[in-house]
Amino acid sequence: MTKILVVGSSNTDMVVKTPRFPEPGETILGGDFFMFPGGKGANQAVAAARMGGDVSFICCVGDDIFGQNALKGYKKEGINVEGCLKAEGTPSGVALITVNKEGENEIVVASGANNLLSESHILEHKELLNSAEVLLTQLETPMEVVSQLANICKNSGQRFIVNPAPAQPLSDAILDGLFLITPNETESKLLTGIEVNDEESAAMACEGFFDKGVQNVIITMGSRGAFFMNKTQKMLIKPPKVTAVDTTAAGDVFNGTLAVFLAEGQGWKESIEQANKAAAVSVTKMGAQASAPFKSEIN
Repeated sequence: MTKILVVGSSNTDMVVKTPRFPEPGETILGGDFFMFPGGKGANQAVAAARMGGDVSFICCVGDDIFGQNALKGYKKEGINVEGCLKAEGTPSGVALITVNKEGENEIVVASGANNLLSESHILEHKELLNSAEVLLTQLETPMEVVSQLANICKNSGQRFIVNPAPAQPLSDAILDGLFLITPNETESKLLTGIEVNDEESAAMACEGFFDKGVQNVIITMGSRGAFFMNKTQKMLIKPPKVTAVDTTAAGDVFNGTLAVFLAEGQGWKESIEQANKAAAVSVTKMGAQASAPFKSEIN
């Protein structure tokens, strides 16, 4: 088994299916309501575990029923939760999600305990950091933690993957020497100023990341596929065609799966192909973690 450390968010997703998204100030009648475990960090940890990774997760949850259920769920998935902090008197993170009939989603997150994840907490679990073959994080936790992880990995030479979602600026210090960044088109535009709509513009955005010191870039482009580029390789890898039901955790499943196959020593093409397959399976199911496929589902 491969050792993956995911540092990031833990949320509970509250989902309403609706024919269409409401306009500002409008109330519409939705359909089914679901409640799922979520959070970008947790989604990626579960996706990696279901792909056969030996996964540890560092996060912060509240001491409420949402936090208790989340930790039970991670343990059930075989994830090491010794790095998960339970913050007293603080609510766990929640996400309010609407999903339209095309399977597209709109999400609002109340971060809660996720905001309490700190640099000191990371240092308390240095053994998890040191033993990881690949580290993976996102941007639903404090940026100070992301900066700290980038610095640690830069000094140790460990492979550090940043999924820059939800979209927000990143400092040059985080990008300089970063092993891999995995933005989508929106995040790429925010970070490079280049609008990505085809392979040529994706390559231009990648050059912008290289100028900042990033070693490898994967720009996820939805149904068009994933564009990979480094100093020696460039390719667009298309995903299987599926009918989307709920795209909520597709990017998280992609990243969690990718981390496992890279840690196993697979090449870029093979790793991205497997990540594409896993993400494609995930959009055919409702929910975030619930939609993450097992390895047997993509073989």
